[in-house]
Amino acid sequence: MNALALSVGDPSGIGPEIAITAFLAREAVGLPAFYLLADPALIASRASHLGVSVPIVETTPAQTAQVFVDSLPVVSLAARFIDSPGRPNPANAAGTIEAIDRAVAACLAGDAAAMVTCPIAKKPLYDAGFRFPGHTEYLAHLAARHGGVEVTPVMMLAGPDLRTVPVTIHIALAEVPKSLTTELIVATARITATDLASRFGIARPRLAIAGLNPHAGEGGSMGQEDERVVRPAVDILRAEGIDAFGPLPADTLFHARARAGYDVALCMYHDQALIPAKALAFDEAVNVTLGLPFIRTSPDHGTAFDIAGKGIARPDSLIAALKLARRLADIDNKAAAA
Repeated sequence: MNALALSVGDPSGIGPEIAITAFLAREAVGLPAFYLLADPALIASRASHLGVSVPIVETTPAQTAQVFVDSLPVVSLAARFIDSPGRPNPANAAGTIEAIDRAVAACLAGDAAAMVTCPIAKKPLYDAGFRFPGHTEYLAHLAARHGGVEVTPVMMLAGPDLRTVPVTIHIALAEVPKSLTTELIVATARITATDLASRFGIARPRLAIAGLNPHAGEGGSMGQEDERVVRPAVDILRAEGIDAFGPLPADTLFHARARAGYDVALCMYHDQALIPAKALAFDEAVNVTLGLPFIRTSPDHGTAFDIAGKGIARPDSLIAALKLARRLADIDNKAAAA
């Protein structure tokens, strides 16, 4: 059984230390085997900085399972890192990107079961010449370059009690009504339904479609988008056999009784999806990228430069991301063997 590939993220953030603390808790939390793509010297330095003892073994993906029993498996990068907790450095960009590249390559070659990514920060990458809007877009680029077909990634926040998908993501709220289209909602919902069925094992996923405006527009009296943009998308999806319903008022969509009626909530903008997901499971929510030819999960938080190196970063979301990646990989393997 192939292990998980964990990219270290921005080494000036909390990625290295949550990888270390997650590994140290492996037996207590039942962590699946993973290898860390990183500079071994950086990991040793950060462990020393934190005052923890962790055996580190440079290894290969194939040897991860046997090493993981008593040592942190690290697959060494060609690039080297400057260890500067809390102080991002463009000089670390090459290693940050190399870790992502090699995790993707391992997944596509069948050498890793799935990839989990520690957080990156955009500015040090931009300062070093990185030209992609963010992590997810870069993963889509790598997937398209490998397969020769354009890939549309979809972000899903998955917690123990709620899954949400934002249809529009990192744009200003004022731009959402102009960017939201029936076609975008339909495309996002199709990918979501497909991956929930194939990777999460939900035979007929139920998609609750949130309205854009208060009270889902209340019949057009609070904006026309819900009737002119969202409702036609729901009609198209239902005609295709997808169990979608809405538009639904977002203010009543996330209480426990409502959540029992659907498998995922498609939300029209970033905060409509992320606020309930983080409010319900701030330390346990996982960012899952749907629509890729490999499994990718990530902790649902950023680099946290303000606390990096202080020994107070919690590994809970990374642990949840590793466990979910393993579960999705196992479902994939079972489906392939059937």
